[in-house]
Amino acid sequence: MRRSLMLMLLAPVAAGGQAAFDRSKVPVLPAAPPLVLPTVTAARLANGIALQVVPQREVPLVQVTLAVAGGSRLDGAEIGMASFVARMLTESAGGKDVNALQNELAFLGATLNASATWDGFYVSLNVPKRSLGAALDLMADVVQRPAFTAADVRRQQSLRAASILQRRDQPNAVATLAFNSLLFPAGHPYHNPPDGDSASTARLDSAPVRRFYERTFVPSRARFIIAGDITAAEAGPLLATRFGGWKAPAVAPLPVPAVALQPVTNSAVTLFLVDKPGAAQSVLSIGGPGVPRSSADYAALVVMNTLLGESFSSRLNSNLRETKGYTYGISSRFGWQPVPGAFRISSGVRTDVTDSSLVEIFRELRRIQDAPVDATELARGKAYVALAIPGDFETIGQIVSELVTLDTFGLPLSSVSQFITRVNAVTAADVQRVAKKYLPADRATVVVVGDLAKVRAGIEALKLGTITVLDAAGLAR
Repeated sequence: MRRSLMLMLLAPVAAGGQAAFDRSKVPVLPAAPPLVLPTVTAARLANGIALQVVPQREVPLVQVTLAVAGGSRLDGAEIGMASFVARMLTESAGGKDVNALQNELAFLGATLNASATWDGFYVSLNVPKRSLGAALDLMADVVQRPAFTAADVRRQQSLRAASILQRRDQPNAVATLAFNSLLFPAGHPYHNPPDGDSASTARLDSAPVRRFYERTFVPSRARFIIAGDITAAEAGPLLATRFGGWKAPAVAPLPVPAVALQPVTNSAVTLFLVDKPGAAQSVLSIGGPGVPRSSADYAALVVMNTLLGESFSSRLNSNLRETKGYTYGISSRFGWQPVPGAFRISSGVRTDVTDSSLVEIFRELRRIQDAPVDATELARGKAYVALAIPGDFETIGQIVSELVTLDTFGLPLSSVSQFITRVNAVTAADVQRVAKKYLPADRATVVVVGDLAKVRAGIEALKLGTITVLDAAGLAR
């Protein structure tokens, strides 16, 4: 078969003496067809919980996600509590221990997961349509009737404590934690690690875990997003039966704190070094304060960052990976969150080129600020962004994820089409303007985790800025 296929492919060349196309020319791509977004039906349960349903009849599957606003922003002094509560939801619930719960889910062909981010709690169910009712019963148990038994809490507490100890030997984790703690001051919701630290983990107990759950998992902050082989007329009664009686407890919900503190803005480049003797590579985190998702420059920033470090063919990756061979990969990203996150460049580079990597990274930051991108590069970056968006709506899980993200920022589904229009309108002048305005080329926070005996002298010789040595956990000595 393979030989026959080869002969078929070569036949035009043999018959006509030349191929039917000119390999020396890049094929011309046709214009992208207009994006057709799914239809969303909105409704509410009797107790006020919002509901969005997207019918997708291609396969008999349903994705149900419950999003509850809050997340780790509500931790306060109990750092790591939100993520621990989310982890505990799928342990014992509704009179079933974790083994019974997982056995029933497996029998139904369903998966049920719970998680927390800095900004919210999420419980997600993926299930065949025929098992939806029984799976929703289990989801209702997890959301409304978690047990938080002392035995379950102790087990998960021990696992978390071990994980926190292990991450001290993980340079990427140390770099991330150090970068966030340096950029976001104490009291800012993004200052602490979402899973807490050893001290906060040691204080975990079933009583405070339950109190936190009761003050954060409240229906007034909840919304359902559903996609798959289902209509709003079908979904409403199914959810009303299981969640219509969900009421907030008598205790008042934890208020979502106002963020008065802003990220640290340096007046010059500052460097922080963490020693990992014998490390084969250095882990770099370089960045500064991010930008609100509501910024009028959002589309231009996305295109600019795509060219700088978001795509595989970006300037940073092409330089440090393809040309220099310093790294397997390097990327840059903006943290788009309700409270502005960070802009951060991340990479692991060979120890012997740590200083050279810093030189090239700052060179690329300044290059995109100092000169406009050419038309070909700009067109490629805009196409990369705009043409990737339909892929974000391929599966029911992706559809739900996109709707969750849009709701987090208070954006309608129509904003996706508007974003594509704005991306296509970005100019080279826009890219240069936002690069100059937002990239921290002259005021970056730099974290280097590596073998300081081998890399410190080279870094000092660059004279990028003041240097502070942190301990193994990424804290100031």
